Amino acid sequence: LVLFLFERQQTMATRAQYWVQYLDNRWKVRHAGSTLSTHVLKDDAVSAGAKIAKANPPSELVICRMDGTIEDKRTYGNDPYPPRG
Repeated sequence: LVLFLFERQQTMATRAQYWVQYLDNRWKVRHAGSTLSTHVLKDDAVSAGAKIAKANPPSELVICRMDGTIEDKRTYGNDPYPPRG
């Protein structure tokens, strides 16, 4: 069990994270502390973030609400632990 958790943690650490966040009255796509694009509409920011994340697998797009809480997470690329169902 410990080995499984360790392997899972290593896999998650290597996945690039892109964030859609509401900052300074605009929706921004961010990665590693840098703003990659700025949008008026959240849908436009999510589309741009998904395009960037898909182009750079393995990656994860974290979509936040206006209050900063996480609304959704989307993974792109090879996922060694896909959800059941």
